[in-house]
Parts: sequence; structure tokens; C-alpha cells
Amino acid sequence: MKGFATSQLCQVRKGCLSIINRPLVQQDGDADTRYVNNFEDKSFNAIIHAAEDAIATGRDPERIVQGSSGSYFVRNCEGVKIGVFKPKNEEPYGQLNPKWTKWVHKLCCPCCFGRSCLIPNQGYLSEAGASIVDEKLGLNLVPKTKVVYLTSHSFYYPCTDRCNTQIRRFFAELWPDTCGKKFSGELPLKVGSFQLFVSGYKDAQDQLDEFVTKPLLPDFENELQFLFEKLVVLDYIIRNTDRGNDNWLIRCMDRRTHRARPLPKSQPQVLQAPQGGEINVAAIDNGLAFPFKHPDEWRTYPFYWAWLPMARKPFSDRIKELVLDKLKDDSFVTSIVEDLRVLFAEDKGFDTSMFERQMSVLRGQVLNLKGVLSSSDKKTPWDLVNMPPATVAVTVTGPGKRNFIQKFRSSRPFFSWC
Repeated sequence: MKGFATSQLCQVRKGCLSIINRPLVQQDGDADTRYVNNFEDKSFNAIIHAAEDAIATGRDPERIVQGSSGSYFVRNCEGVKIGVFKPKNEEPYGQLNPKWTKWVHKLCCPCCFGRSCLIPNQGYLSEAGASIVDEKLGLNLVPKTKVVYLTSHSFYYPCTDRCNTQIRRFFAELWPDTCGKKFSGELPLKVGSFQLFVSGYKDAQDQLDEFVTKPLLPDFENELQFLFEKLVVLDYIIRNTDRGNDNWLIRCMDRRTHRARPLPKSQPQVLQAPQGGEINVAAIDNGLAFPFKHPDEWRTYPFYWAWLPMARKPFSDRIKELVLDKLKDDSFVTSIVEDLRVLFAEDKGFDTSMFERQMSVLRGQVLNLKGVLSSSDKKTPWDLVNMPPATVAVTVTGPGKRNFIQKFRSSRPFFSWC
């Protein structure tokens, strides 16, 4: 927010608070009105406020070169990366996506444009929703992610917005006592997902390739297998349609040869290996999850981790102890659905019927997962992904009465490998 007076910035933020109705934003008297975003989570709140302060002092977010959408590294006032912001209207199929690849895709291959099983332009909700499921299950793989509102000159805005902002700013500076109080002179806020930045990680594919030449000790290997099983549980429940081995991360430090650096509390769980060292996994890029139907056309959108050797090993007792009792509890699954409902209802285009379809897929995934984990046979993640896709719809038949309708689909899309 270059060249923007602090007093005017506060007016903008106060004005934004009056028009934003968001359940995650504090509504009590403890909310700091100097900032647009105020959360009950104090540690996350402090990070978001640090991001807003940095933008206010002119340290704008940096657009990430990789990927097919507008996403940004957000830094604090000291220049340290603290998060990744993905605006809704700059998503791969958003109207203000600054990357041209998806525009060419839409122009040249309109019949294959988008993913027919997903609700368009809700990737930011999917990112935050994955964080909710991860936290509820106690997996601790997804860096904390929430829906936030930010504005910055580095974001992609149409020329009309930038021209209007310049005009409003001109009149606000010319007549500060009149126009200055009425016009904000700042670019519009963008809603999107903000995921805490994690450091010291490598792409899973690169790290796994290293393990081929430098094999892990047995204890490290067991810990990695447990973390991998957590990833399987998360991806399967939310039906992630975009999980390649380049968008989940591994951090492995062996204290025999390296000195491990302690991680902040905001980063995913760190498991200590008995020989000394640590290994952990971060599940990022969860924006293409929560479909309203199973893929049923050309592409399957498989989990690419299913072809790893770890996917052919039976689920461990540790993962069963962690999640099985929770998944068997209908009230627990209902609590996940209700938390997701509160989140998804923030979107202006929220549709109850489409949300129920999304949750029917989620319940079907939970049903299959419970069956595999409860089996007396030694089932593997590979067995799990080969289960017939299921949906479980819920209908209310009376006060406190519900019917669960299960459906299984035997047919699969034409391409099973992509």
C-alpha cells in the first residue's frame, strides 16, 4: 500500500469490516479494528496482522512463478516468508487469473475445460476445508489455512479498478476533509486462502529419489510410512483430485550428519526418530478437492501416491488407532460436515444442494475408509483406492430422524492413469 497514509489505511480497514460478514472474523469487542482480519486463533492472528502491516509499509506479496493461477508469497516486515495467499478471482479458472495457460486451454480445448466434478472457483474454500479436516482428525499435515481478505498493488486487478483507485485517491488528497472521509483510495480487497509457509521441505518426489541412493534407517522409514498413511487418509476423505508427488512435501533431518533446526509451532507435526533426527510431511495444494460427484467422464484424477511402494504396505495399527474410532462415530463425521458448512457458506455462490452433494461424496469416502481400516485382512492404500466409489446421501424424515442412502458406482472414467 505504497504512499498510503496510516490514518487513511485505518479508515479503509474499518470500512471493510462494516461490509464483510464472515463467521471466522471475531465479532466481539476484543477484535483489533486496525486490521481487516481478526481470528480467535491468536498465533494465526498475529501472522495475518504481520502480513497486513508489511503490505501497509510497501512490502507487497510476491507472485509465485510456478502454477497455473495467481498465488503469492506473503512476507512480514522483516522480509521473511510467512504464508501463501491464493485469491479466489485469480484461481486457475478465475476471471482475473494472470497466467495465460488456462486462457489458452479454454480457447483451444473448450470441451476439456475445467473439472466437471468440482464447483468452479472454490479452490480457496477447498484449501481451508482441508485444513479443517486435517485438524479435526489430528493428522497435523496441512499447514494452517484460513479464508482472509487482503489487498495489494502486486495482485492482479483490471485497469478499471486501478484507474478508479487513482481517481479516488486524487480527490481524497485534494479534499481530505470531505472526499478523504468518503473515498478509501485503495484497491478492492481480495478474498482467498492464506496458508502458513513451511520451510526446510523438499518436493516428495525429489526427497523420495534421494532415499533410493541414501536409504533411511528402519525407524525413519517406519515414521515416514506412518506420515504417508496420514496423507492417504486426508486425501481420500476430501477426494483430492490433484495430488501428485510434487505437491506434498517431506522434511528429513538426521542429526548424525546435520544439525536440525527447531520448527515453529505453526508448522506440521514433527516426529522424533529414536536414533536422533526428525521427519515430517506437509500436505499443500489442496485447492482441487471436495468434488460434488466422483469423476465419471474422461479422467479419473487419481492419487499419484498410489503407485509408490509405500502404498503397497498394509495400514499400520498406529493409523487405525488414530482415526478409526473417530470415523466410526457418526456424530464426529457430522461435526466435520457442519464445520465445512460454516466455511463454505461464506462464499456468495453457496448452494445448499451442491454442498450436500459434496458431503455425500465425503461420507462415501469415509465409508470406504472405515471398511478398509476395519478389515481383518491386511488392506493397503492400493486396496483403498481400488474400492468402488461410494456416496452416502442424507435425507431428513422427521424431527431427529435421518435416512442414509448409500450408492456405489462400478463404472470408471475412460482414462484411469490421469
